Amino acid sequence: MIAVPATFHPLVRPLNENDLDRIMQIELDVYPYPWTRGIFADCLRVGYDCWGLQVGPELAGYTVQSHVAGENHLLNLCVAREFQNIGYGSILLEHAIRLARRHDCFCIFLEVRPSNRAGMALYRKNGFEVIAERPDYYRSDLGKENAIVMRLELSGNPGSH
Repeated sequence: MIAVPATFHPLVRPLNENDLDRIMQIELDVYPYPWTRGIFADCLRVGYDCWGLQVGPELAGYTVQSHVAGENHLLNLCVAREFQNIGYGSILLEHAIRLARRHDCFCIFLEVRPSNRAGMALYRKNGFEVIAERPDYYRSDLGKENAIVMRLELSGNPGSH
């Protein structure tokens, strides 16, 4: 476990290829079926919005999102296990929402496992609503797990936020 002195204030910053080792360390620790290094490298290469939460010297979490035709898709939001339950997921999600507004998106979509209760609670707390379910979307220890599709409507003039 990493000790985080109270003097460190989290900073959201763009991710780059130098972050891939730490991203994979977090991804492999947190998810039973993680993304591959190649997926993250491709996201960086093609220009997806990839942001990290820096806490002192340590990358504590990250988001990956894309936007097209006024819609934003939050593809991955992850916080390292040792940094969970202290509000860092909220910081990353709030940044993702602001970024979607800056890109003039009118909504954000995401998929989340029904078994990810903390993720579901975070998204609901921030105004996301369940709009659908994708059968057998995720791999799981029991074979497949559905995905809950959630959506957040972004009201007002998106570019002004």
